[in-house]
Amino acid sequence: MKVIAIEGPSYAGKSTAISHLRACGIEKRAFVSDCYVRHIAHRDDIPPAFPGSEVAQLAAFERFMGVENARVHAARASAKPVVLIDRSVDTLLAHAHALDAMFGYAVHHQLRDRLQALPFLRPDHTLYLDVPSEVLSLRRKLAGHAAAESDYFLHDPAFLTHARDYFVSGAQPPVAREMTVIPADTSPAAVAHAVESLVTFWTR
Repeated sequence: MKVIAIEGPSYAGKSTAISHLRACGIEKRAFVSDCYVRHIAHRDDIPPAFPGSEVAQLAAFERFMGVENARVHAARASAKPVVLIDRSVDTLLAHAHALDAMFGYAVHHQLRDRLQALPFLRPDHTLYLDVPSEVLSLRRKLAGHAAAESDYFLHDPAFLTHARDYFVSGAQPPVAREMTVIPADTSPAAVAHAVESLVTFWTR
C-alpha cells in the first residue's frame, strides 16, 4: 500500500484539490481520507489550534492519533493499493514544532517518540502546498471567514513560518519518505494532476 499526503497551511487548497480528484473518479483507484477535523463529529470536541500548554498539546495529539488509528483500519479494509490523505501525522509534528519554537514547549520530540508506538499512515510521497500568508488571508476572506482574522491562530505569521520550516527546511525531517513542494500559484487541477500521476505510477 502506497500513501500520498497533501499538506500545507489552512486554506492552502488541500481539500479543494481532493474534491477535484473525487470529481474525476480517483476513488475508483485509491482510498481517500479527509483531514483529521472532518472525522470528529462534534465541533466542540476538536482540540484548539492553540492548546495553551504542553499538557493540552499532548492531549490534542492523542485525540488526533485516535482519528489516525481509524484511518489506518479504513485504509487497510479498503484493500486499495494507494491511499490519499488530506494531512498526515506530519501536520501534528509541524504544529508541535511551531509551538515549541513560539512558546518554549518541549513537545515535538515527545510526539516523535510516542508515534513509534502507534499505528499511522506514513506517506510515501507528500505534496506540500506552499502558499504565503497574504494569499491565505485573502482566501479566508473570500470564503467569508474574515471576521476574526487577527485571532485566527493558524494564520499567525510566526506559526506559519515555523510550520512551513518543518516541511521545507530539513531541520526536523518529516515522517514522509519523499516531499514535493508545490508553488502557491499552482491550480487545484494541477495539484490533482500531480496526484493522479503518482497513483497511475503505483497502480500500472
